[in-house]
Amino acid sequence: MSSSNRHRMPGVEIVYEDREVVVIDKAPGLLTIEADDERTRTAYRMLTDHVRKGCARSRERIFIVHRLDRETSGILVFARSEEAKRKLQDNWETVDKTYLALVHGVPKASEGVISTLLAENTALRVYVTPDAAKGKPARTAWRRLQDNGDRSLLSIDLLTGRKHQIRVHLAHIGHPVVGDRKYGPPEPGAKRLMLHAYSITFNHPHTGKRLTFKTEAPRWAGKALGHEPPETAQPKLAD
Repeated sequence: MSSSNRHRMPGVEIVYEDREVVVIDKAPGLLTIEADDERTRTAYRMLTDHVRKGCARSRERIFIVHRLDRETSGILVFARSEEAKRKLQDNWETVDKTYLALVHGVPKASEGVISTLLAENTALRVYVTPDAAKGKPARTAWRRLQDNGDRSLLSIDLLTGRKHQIRVHLAHIGHPVVGDRKYGPPEPGAKRLMLHAYSITFNHPHTGKRLTFKTEAPRWAGKALGHEPPETAQPKLAD
């Protein structure tokens, strides 16, 4: 396997790649894969062009393993073969994912686990429901890292992977993510969603080796609180 020299594209930084996987640091505002309002500028398209090296006839492909919301930044993993994609997704329950979120208010406890059922309505809005026939189980663990009495920086461990899970769960307990236009309060001056996929750990689909990748904490993580951001680390491979 060979590590990348941090190849950069607009909105995408490749932090690791080999014959089976590509790990990137995605910028906020970039879609993982095409949608009705955006079919060209996506992480998927950029990485497809990257592995094909500009040759339209190349048979090289990129496969979606998981996604990040458009406004969420951070670590994202793609596969370079159908088999690698299948192995990663079949073992997704062994993947550890940690996020950083700046939220409104200060939770009374220093940490906790949110467990609910989540469903989605016809307006594509995810919500908490008590109805087991409609909702799917979702669990989110959180820990308070810093606060200034008005806002808090949380470390989030995603225990399940439902759509908009972190955003809906944090809003559900009264601490929506800052800049969340869909599930939070109106914020005319908010420039972006303060949610970042900070790290991911998974078993390599070919070697089985446990790999860990971390990004630097975004500047807003500490700046918004008037403190230095938490300790950061460059993307790395676990021993």
